[in-house]
Amino acid sequence: NIIEKHPEIDLILMDIGLPNMNGLEVVEKIRQFNNKVIIIAQTAYGFLSDKENALKSGCNDYISKPIKKDNIIALINKYF
Repeated sequence: NIIEKHPEIDLILMDIGLPNMNGLEVVEKIRQFNNKVIIIAQTAYGFLSDKENALKSGCNDYISKPIKKDNIIALINKYF
């Protein structure tokens, strides 16, 4: 709902391991009405399959936790 109400949002850091829902399902729903917002998936797991699934779901990129400041800044700068 927030993304639909605020189309000016240009970046989402999506935790794919949300407690009550699957973050990748949320990404797929967002992509149904907004294909321009940059979505970076983040997860506590660093499996290659997680990255592949995130990209297939519509994420632009992926980062594993723990997140280092320099890494996330570089990743964001890649898109802006």
